Amino acid sequence: MTAGLHHAAANGVGVRPFRRHPTKRYILTGAPGAGKTALLRALETAGEVVVEEAATDVIALAQAQGVDQPWTDPGFIDTIVGLQRQRQTRAVGDRIFFDRSPVCALALARFLGHPVSALLEDELARIVREGVYQRRVFLVQGLGFITPTAARRISLDDAQAFEEVHQAAYTELGFELAPIAPGPVGDRVRRVLGAV
Repeated sequence: MTAGLHHAAANGVGVRPFRRHPTKRYILTGAPGAGKTALLRALETAGEVVVEEAATDVIALAQAQGVDQPWTDPGFIDTIVGLQRQRQTRAVGDRIFFDRSPVCALALARFLGHPVSALLEDELARIVREGVYQRRVFLVQGLGFITPTAARRISLDDAQAFEEVHQAAYTELGFELAPIAPGPVGDRVRRVLGAV
């Protein structure tokens, strides 16, 4: 844990009860290739309000601007965090499903070996202090294979290790993980909706 996150934990971040908001914001997390996007699309088709993953869009924009591997720049994490916050504050609805959160950005920074910036530390403290997201987080478990894309260049073994980094980050900050096992998208949707 970084000094800032340790300080935040010592001050009750991640251990005090989460506040309740009229808007229920649920996080879908997991490693690349777990099927989160398909699950998000199915939730949207079922009439739910959804918010896209920021990292994929940050990568796509950087690659369109000629940067092949934007994740090698430590500033990449802060760009993701900024876009996540913008999307979170603009999202409207009684119940909203988010493809990832700043806790995923923490997991990504750790996985890539990037420092945890002051911006990320502040955002993590804010989301826990203000109870921005529901305490229960849906961990969409890997499907057992990876389909490479321009943004997804990770092996299956690395994806499984990355899932463990996500689990540790969420647990550290006081979230409860609800595993969504591999299976047909419809079954996964029913498990998520049945739990909310």
